[in-house]
Amino acid sequence: MSILQIKFESDRILRRKSAVVKVIDRKIRRLLDDMLETMYHASGVGLAAPQIGINKRLIVVDVGDEGQGPWQLINPVIVSRSEDEELGAEGCLSCPGIVGDVWRSAEVTVRAYDIEGNLIDIQAKGFEARCFQHEIDHLDGRLFIDIAENIRPAQENEAAAECEDCGGSCECCHACSSGAAAEE
Repeated sequence: MSILQIKFESDRILRRKSAVVKVIDRKIRRLLDDMLETMYHASGVGLAAPQIGINKRLIVVDVGDEGQGPWQLINPVIVSRSEDEELGAEGCLSCPGIVGDVWRSAEVTVRAYDIEGNLIDIQAKGFEARCFQHEIDHLDGRLFIDIAENIRPAQENEAAAECEDCGGSCECCHACSSGAAAEE
């Protein structure tokens, strides 16, 4: 597996709609493995193919104990959303050093193909639902900064990320304090 270079906000590929993957082969599976390794290396919780310069509908998500992953998904789409929304801090590996508050559905159902080519439905809630929405936005050329409120330096979010139960050591707090909540 390989660590891939992450593209930043100014890269035009991040603003393009990604192409549907038509064949799930060894090359796609290897790319998904490389994406997962790249995400972990960057201390992220999600990564979309455009973020590594690949115009394909591929994402990886792993929110640790708060979710069901790691997920390696091909052609993911959100097929249902809860009416309940939550405001939460998000960051992005492609927009380092900043966070912003984004309204997202509290629960989503994602339909995608897994690496074996099986069509699956994933019911996600909370932080994991937020991550899926964030990553799928990338596939449509949208960055969190397009819809975020209160964009600020990630360092300002560190104090807010501390929670009483874990002292800031849980996956959610770690992601927020590293400027990576809900994605990367």
